[in-house]
Amino acid sequence: MQTIKAMTVGPIVGHTSASDARIWGRARYKSKKKTSIFRAHGIARIRLLGDTNWVTKIFKMNPNFDMTGVAIFSDLAADTEYQYQAGWFFSEDEPEQIDINTDINWGGIGISTFKTASNVSTQPRELAFGSCRYFLKLFGGKYFTENGDKTFRSIVNQIEGGKPLDRFLMLGDQIYADDLNIIAPDQTVDEYCKRYQQAFSQPHIRKLMGMVPTYMMLDDHEIEDNWPKSASPEDKRKKYPQAMLAYSAYQQAHSPLIQLDSSGKIIRSHTAHYYTFSDGCCEFFVADTRTERNENTGKIISDAQHRALRQWLSSVPEDSVKFIATSVPFFPDIEDDTSDKWGGYLAQRDIIIDHIRHRGIRKVVFLSGDVHCSFNATINVGSDEEPLDVHSIVSSPFYWPYSHMEGDDFNWQWVRTVNRNKSYRITHHSEVLSDDNFTRLSVTPSSIEIKVYKRKEFARPIQQTTLRL
Repeated sequence: MQTIKAMTVGPIVGHTSASDARIWGRARYKSKKKTSIFRAHGIARIRLLGDTNWVTKIFKMNPNFDMTGVAIFSDLAADTEYQYQAGWFFSEDEPEQIDINTDINWGGIGISTFKTASNVSTQPRELAFGSCRYFLKLFGGKYFTENGDKTFRSIVNQIEGGKPLDRFLMLGDQIYADDLNIIAPDQTVDEYCKRYQQAFSQPHIRKLMGMVPTYMMLDDHEIEDNWPKSASPEDKRKKYPQAMLAYSAYQQAHSPLIQLDSSGKIIRSHTAHYYTFSDGCCEFFVADTRTERNENTGKIISDAQHRALRQWLSSVPEDSVKFIATSVPFFPDIEDDTSDKWGGYLAQRDIIIDHIRHRGIRKVVFLSGDVHCSFNATINVGSDEEPLDVHSIVSSPFYWPYSHMEGDDFNWQWVRTVNRNKSYRITHHSEVLSDDNFTRLSVTPSSIEIKVYKRKEFARPIQQTTLRL
């Protein structure tokens, strides 16, 4: 009989649609000989809340991806709660040789719950998002701060206090692999993976990601500060693939990019990192604004991603709330140096705004982080007679122990364009909050209620705004 072991990292409930769900976790290495390791299998099972019949899957814990793996459950009911258990075990047997009905002891594995997405286009949704969780690791990993986990404790406390979440988005700098780019920056895949192991194993973020479908996108600190601005050819040849392998294992492996082939096997056939998903009245395009940028050509994303974003804007339901998640702010622009944000790539930003304006696409909302402060702002890309609002909601940082940006750091008058005579006026902006925080969004087809909470103060928001769509 196999006794199931708890995941060493996870489990994480990843992308969950109206009909399928991804459950991710990590086992551990155990050497057999100098040149081989014991074979590890992941195992997960789910059932309808209140049911007694489990559906079980055994899946590979891949040593090429730091002993991580993901199970995909299909044919689920929409907007429905499921219970699950997930763990792992050593066995040299093939998965099909293991009798999952009689040979498994689940005694030490807790039961968690998640809910599938809604396929009703008018269904309101509850979201939380943010970015930039600093996790200082020094002196060979013997010291690191746990302060950042208190943000996730606050979100868990809200859920357990009767404020459920449908989706949780982490929009960059889930790890700081460079520690301010001067103190022992990570260089190898083992170092990057160790950083993820420590960051994702703290108790409150672990609990949160195990109960709410979680979506991630990297920013620069998953590789190094301001990547690729200061990258040498050697960094691009050596450091970048190491960092991206760890990113693939820990952030991307439970995203919508991971699919099943016709035989039910996991496939990783994607060549880009951006993705889309939907839930109720919300549609999401999660953009990769870090790995495709090219300062020589003036592009923050590739032509292919730029085209995919415009096609997505035109194809999703007209009445849906269209969230574009991008690690760096779409607007407003920073006064001093906007080269790292969308404001440094005006031509591509102009084309997106023109696409929205010319096609009259409404209910477009950009979500972002990065700048270590939080606020929301609105521009009118239409006319005074026929306004067409585009919104920007920024939430950052989850935790940052140093100075934060202030309101004076931003241009609150105009959003620049290549043709400065066509700049767009900012018609509204909130107060800038320069404190560690997270943001909750209550979304309906006609409005978004924005509530910003301090890191350790989950009972009452420090800022509340309602956007009419």
